[in-house]
Amino acid sequence: MRSAQSLFLAAVLAARAPAVVVEQDSAYAHLEEAYAALRVKDYDAAVAAFRQAVEAAPDRASIRKDLAYTLLKIGENEAARDEFGEAMRLDPSDHHVALEYAFLCFETRQEAMARRIFDRVRRTGEGDARRTAEQAFENVDRPLREGIARWKRVVEMDPNNFSAHWELARLAEQRDELELALQHYQYAWRLRPDRRRLLLDMGRILQQLGRAEQAHAALLAASRGAEPRVAEEARALLDARYPYVYEFERALELDPTNVDLRRELAYLHLAMGNREAAEEEFRRIVEAAPDDLLSVAQLGFLHLGRKDYEGARRLLERVLASGNEELADRVRQVLHLPQSLKRPPETPPKKVSVEAKVLAEKSYQAGYLKDAMKYFTIAHLNDPVDFEVMLKLGQTYNLLRRDEEALLWFDLARRSPDPSIAEQAERSYRTLRPSLARLRTTFWSLPLYSTRWRDLFAYAQVKTEVSLGRVPLLPYISVRFTGDARQTVGSVVPQYLSESSFIFGVGIRTKLWKGMFAWAEAGSDVSYLNRRDRPGRMAPDYRGGFSVGRGWGNFLGGESPGPFFDSFLDAVFMSRFSNTVLGSFRNRFGYTLPVAAAVGGLETQLYWNGNLTVDSKRQIWANFVESGPGFRFRWKSMPRSMFFTVDALRGRYLIEGHPRGRDYYDLRGGMWYAFSR
Repeated sequence: MRSAQSLFLAAVLAARAPAVVVEQDSAYAHLEEAYAALRVKDYDAAVAAFRQAVEAAPDRASIRKDLAYTLLKIGENEAARDEFGEAMRLDPSDHHVALEYAFLCFETRQEAMARRIFDRVRRTGEGDARRTAEQAFENVDRPLREGIARWKRVVEMDPNNFSAHWELARLAEQRDELELALQHYQYAWRLRPDRRRLLLDMGRILQQLGRAEQAHAALLAASRGAEPRVAEEARALLDARYPYVYEFERALELDPTNVDLRRELAYLHLAMGNREAAEEEFRRIVEAAPDDLLSVAQLGFLHLGRKDYEGARRLLERVLASGNEELADRVRQVLHLPQSLKRPPETPPKKVSVEAKVLAEKSYQAGYLKDAMKYFTIAHLNDPVDFEVMLKLGQTYNLLRRDEEALLWFDLARRSPDPSIAEQAERSYRTLRPSLARLRTTFWSLPLYSTRWRDLFAYAQVKTEVSLGRVPLLPYISVRFTGDARQTVGSVVPQYLSESSFIFGVGIRTKLWKGMFAWAEAGSDVSYLNRRDRPGRMAPDYRGGFSVGRGWGNFLGGESPGPFFDSFLDAVFMSRFSNTVLGSFRNRFGYTLPVAAAVGGLETQLYWNGNLTVDSKRQIWANFVESGPGFRFRWKSMPRSMFFTVDALRGRYLIEGHPRGRDYYDLRGGMWYAFSR
């Protein structure tokens, strides 16, 4: 055993060794190029070569340091500061690099960080580094101490002096007196609740103090309703996920006059089906901001929805008489009234929203999904009834695998008055919703006719899974059916062509990850026939396995024709078949044809099959290869999960001894159908 372990370790080390050599060689080559560029003062080329060396050897502090000095030569002080910071992180004992980083922090208005680094070096350094740090620390700290003392005296004399509280808080933050800073940022906020930058300051301090919930409330309030730069800085400090209802409520406790924040909470209640809570929030908005026609219209629609026609009339008439023709036409559309015959020149949308949508679309098309999410969010905040933006937010969150947030946006977008947007959102919502439900029931069936056996087979399963939230396991109960019409071949020793059973099972599976999942199940096989090959109608049944499937190209029901390829690998343990492990490898490549509108929207795929099946017990029936052409088809009016298949296959058993011979031909036709609830 020890010898085997040694051989394994040697193999691992041998496999890794060439990669280390290549990494070092590539870094040295880039470094030689960088130093050659420095000798001729081609600093741009030197920076590019140093960056390539950093990519090849990211953990070498010396490369970061040389890159930082080169950046200083071309005036890129902030970039140089960041590289010195990385070098200091990689080699904390290099006090000279730490001092360079601290001085650049001070020059680029990061005084608090500079003070911390100077303080660390003066405590742990030696010689000149320690003396330099001591002097620099005093030069930074003394003005802060004196300023804090001075503004404390001003606050004592004039407690309602906003500027004094703000200056005192700012200096205290730079000196890392965080409790003092928080106290006076809060006092300044009480004096000037219109200055939402103070919420950003409070959130930043609360994060450093470890008060996560309070910090989230302050930053959430700052991210809505503030000037764009403050809102963007606040969003950068927030978690990437979409806030929960209770988090909006805490933020509103801190900033109750924030109309944008309250409006977003109202729309969130609508998306979740909490119409009474949504109406209450819109009512508060209309009371606080009666000129907010968007909220007036939405409140009117809610009154209309609960058949309060008089209340709806008063609100919607305000919108119709407002002169805002775009919003008024939306009201007319809901009320089935004629659109305005004489429309004034169209008012251009908000500039911020338009710019954000353009940037979002560019980021989305380029695959920069996090940037797209940020800009689509800005566009939504500036135009909350742009349903196209809601749809795009849903699609972006879905691609980022944040399906809970995606579902909320699809739910909002499917209410769009634009039929195209509503249809896309509805389809996405229905596709995504079952995967997020606490209980999810799926059903599939595959009736199949085989000319080789001259028999009709049927396979089906109904399964209910329980979601455990973020736990990657899904318990389930299921009932499988497998049977055929002909039942047996042969008369003296009949051979059964299917299991002829209902299989009841309880199991667990992993969530799908990159097309892969594993599962295990225990249950009972209950035959609906009195079979000679089994002692009774019931038998224990244990199964488990692993599955992976991937596809590329243009698939049936897709937006465009073109080539495709799909591949599926399954390994299944089955106790009832001599405890064997059955492996199946199925591949199809072919071409998806254009939709044939002339024949009712026929969608067709032509392809070639290549299949391999083997098992661990080397049973004759379970080891064969198949190949041949096939096609799938469906009509656009059918459910998306329904299609027909026809395959013409030639097969060969891999083990001799099959009573019907090793080679066979088979023409199979079947129908697949599945749905989830």
